[in-house]
Amino acid sequence: MTILPGLSAGTRVHIRQPIRLILVDDDNDFRESLDRQLRDEGCSVTAFSNGKAALNYLQWTDVADLCLLDWRMPVMGGIDVLREMRRRQVMTPVIFLTGVRDDACEEDALRDGAVDFVNKSRRLSVLMKRIERITEGWQRAAPPRTDAEASTYLRRGPLELRADPQSATWHGRAVDLTRTEFRILNHLATRPGIDVSFGELYKLVHGKDFITSDGEEACRTNVRSFIKRVRNKLRGVDPNFDRIQSYPRFGYRWSMT
Repeated sequence: MTILPGLSAGTRVHIRQPIRLILVDDDNDFRESLDRQLRDEGCSVTAFSNGKAALNYLQWTDVADLCLLDWRMPVMGGIDVLREMRRRQVMTPVIFLTGVRDDACEEDALRDGAVDFVNKSRRLSVLMKRIERITEGWQRAAPPRTDAEASTYLRRGPLELRADPQSATWHGRAVDLTRTEFRILNHLATRPGIDVSFGELYKLVHGKDFITSDGEEACRTNVRSFIKRVRNKLRGVDPNFDRIQSYPRFGYRWSMT
């Protein structure tokens, strides 16, 4: 196994279940080598070369146990990535893995919500122990949801939907939706980036066997009315809300950006 300068495999850490890691570093050689080593240790790794790509991924998935983040990166530095994560209500724990040796930087990172600040020269075995300690502590602090609870919960970045009892929040602010409006929003948000037709949404509202005698345009008008109400309620808590995008003459999609 190729070992990074300053990192050695040491004693292998046996992990019962794969720890799901996000790795963000603009140094291609370092990122690719560490990616391999972490996978050899039993981790599941999703790697990115820049903060913007990592943010976009984290915005639309809830399957990362921990993020390993470089401090110095072009365009968007690590501390800016962390701050934007927290602004978007992405609460994945962050370890800065960096070559920076500066107490002020470490203090900024910890103050803004990072859980650790590790130098890249540390051995892989040390890094793995820190990863294990943090993820185990995080899981104890937030007990996993049961299968029934998981099936009634959806998070898409700042959007959170709970089906039982029904509730919707955007950036932590409650959105008052009717049952039908909730079903439409949930249907779109569970299919980010996928075009959903007027007909599919119409059947969602009225039932798959419902057939209107008023024609296709009436179907579209009915769906547009529901979408307008959902948009207006979300804009009531966030005037800049624009995630529900129109696909002319076809339907709508939930935008991922």
